[in-house]
Amino acid sequence: MFGALAVTATLGLVVACGDDDDDSAAGGTTAAEAPASDLKAGLVSDVGKFNDRSFNQSALEGLERAQEELGIEGRPVESVAAGDYIANLTTLARGDYDLTVAVGFLMADAVDTVATKFPDSNFAIVDFPNVALKSTPANVRGLTFATNENSYLIGYMAAKMAEADDGDAISAVGGLKIPTVDIFIAGYKAGAEAAVPGIRVLVDYSQDFVAQAKCKEKALDQISKGSKVVFQVAGGCGLGALSAAADEGVWGVGVDRDQSDLGDHILTSAVKRVDTSVFESIKAVADGTFTGGEDATFNLANDGVALGTTSAEVPQELLDEVEDLKQQIIDGEITVPSEL
Repeated sequence: MFGALAVTATLGLVVACGDDDDDSAAGGTTAAEAPASDLKAGLVSDVGKFNDRSFNQSALEGLERAQEELGIEGRPVESVAAGDYIANLTTLARGDYDLTVAVGFLMADAVDTVATKFPDSNFAIVDFPNVALKSTPANVRGLTFATNENSYLIGYMAAKMAEADDGDAISAVGGLKIPTVDIFIAGYKAGAEAAVPGIRVLVDYSQDFVAQAKCKEKALDQISKGSKVVFQVAGGCGLGALSAAADEGVWGVGVDRDQSDLGDHILTSAVKRVDTSVFESIKAVADGTFTGGEDATFNLANDGVALGTTSAEVPQELLDEVEDLKQQIIDGEITVPSEL
């Protein structure tokens, strides 16, 4: 039996999408113990919604932290469909929010459009660099993550664990084949091949970030081909891949936030501190240090990416190897690929 330590996920309050500038749907509250602040920050989810137990939920936790610690007014706005992105971002810009944060790569075009229309408003976008925006608006800060670094460590660990179980394959289920998904898989694959030369790394894409059945089907196929570890890189859809791993008695690897609460089959998680990026962006606005037209990068060196709770069944010797590899990456002795 797997022996992972469990961490209970805290689900955030979900606020329905708004497609006009009526603030009646605002979900912001100010913690009584926090200093008073007039600052308003808004957060717009992608179609994965705030209860995805992954990427969007982590962003919401960053907004909630800012409410509690900084005393700001926060408004999370949930997108039901991609067509909501421009409307929801515009709602917050028209509402004179001091910062509007868009959650995810898929919102890049919408952010570019709205930020260009409202040049006096501040925006940030998770998982997309400013320079890649069509208009490179000077009022947008990109929040980027070196998730290839922590995924390298996970790939190394996964390959070693598979080898110990007489396996010769591990796998990954991505949502869409986009840079913010492939950066995880590139690091995972490189780490696995460094640990066990010749290991097979099976990669499939569900073409979805929501429908769990699609990811479960991909994972079951990978397991039937010999995968001993399934890494989900598909948000809410990826919960299906982790369910398949549990059903078939193989290891699962979570993504974006610590997903060890899903069961003893979770080997570890590739944690992306989206919550920290959202909080720090809001804090920068509050401090008067926020600047657009550039990126803030989160990596192993600044704890912007990390490993989640790791199963107690991972041998200490392997944990020590992984810790040594982490330092080598931080020191620049190992260069991890960011593309497949």
